[in-house]
Amino acid sequence: MSTLHWFARLSGALAVAVTAMAPAHAAWEPTKPVEFVVPAGTGGGADQMARLIQGVVVKHNLMKQPLVVVNKSGGAGAEGFLDVKNAKGDPHKIVVTLSNLFTTPLATGVPFNWRDMTPVSMMALDNFVLWVNAETPYKTAKEYLDAVKAAGPNKMKMGGTGSKQEDQIITVSIEKASGTKFIYVPFKGGGDVAVQLVGKHVDSTVNNPVEAVAQWRAKQLRPLCVFDDKRMPYPAKITDTQAWQDIPTCKESGIDSSYTMLRGIFMPPGVTEDQKTFYVELLKKVRATPEWKDYMEKGAFNQTSMEGEAYFNWLAKTEQMHRELMKSAGFLAN
Repeated sequence: MSTLHWFARLSGALAVAVTAMAPAHAAWEPTKPVEFVVPAGTGGGADQMARLIQGVVVKHNLMKQPLVVVNKSGGAGAEGFLDVKNAKGDPHKIVVTLSNLFTTPLATGVPFNWRDMTPVSMMALDNFVLWVNAETPYKTAKEYLDAVKAAGPNKMKMGGTGSKQEDQIITVSIEKASGTKFIYVPFKGGGDVAVQLVGKHVDSTVNNPVEAVAQWRAKQLRPLCVFDDKRMPYPAKITDTQAWQDIPTCKESGIDSSYTMLRGIFMPPGVTEDQKTFYVELLKKVRATPEWKDYMEKGAFNQTSMEGEAYFNWLAKTEQMHRELMKSAGFLAN
């Protein structure tokens, strides 16, 4: 063997050995604090979920960098969504979404669509419940809607969060299903909505369970029905006599209306697959903790979760559903 040939083979063997000894490519992870945008005010369901996730990440040391919650609620959430849309390629920013992901651009014409961001994970679906003040005589949704109908159009007030958003869409759906007509009264957030019903400033609300559970436990509010296709699967008693699973669906109660709200996580556009994968795996770890499971039960969430193609397809289908609902209600921007 020639000396030159021997050196060539030796060099090749050394190259293979060095490659084998080299550490595997390290997975991406944040290198600075991550901004967690909430496109809604403080105290509401999205804010509560973001802060719960933040607390779980800290408690279980799931991320080396801090997760910093920032509320950007202007323009019915448009401020937060546009901020994330414009942060192209920035993996140090995530956003928790409500269904205003669909309703805000459809109602306002703001130049934004969910496809302008990177879908990461559906964390859960939030339920809506029809609530009345506990001092009223209404024990069922039928009794209450019969009273609304008897009172005549625009006599009874329905409180909800925002205008031309989820709560008002559900209200219009109730009206169409029951032949009633409410005065819809918008408030800034679900916490305020519950307080207004306790104070009898409105006659009913369509509010998320987590936003009114404290008032239900205190026997100030009464749930009449849930707008999901099936009852909530939680048997623990909230009051002396009732659990979430005891609340009938609105369809059971004769109201042909159902609606659940997205609680999902997105990133800005233009991030890499490795960067997205970090958050997908992080959120799976969050969902596996006892704190998350407890939060899901206390808030009576529908615990559907998904990622990838299934999540993308769900988003496309749900956007179309919102477009049809809002068109029928006359809520689409001109």
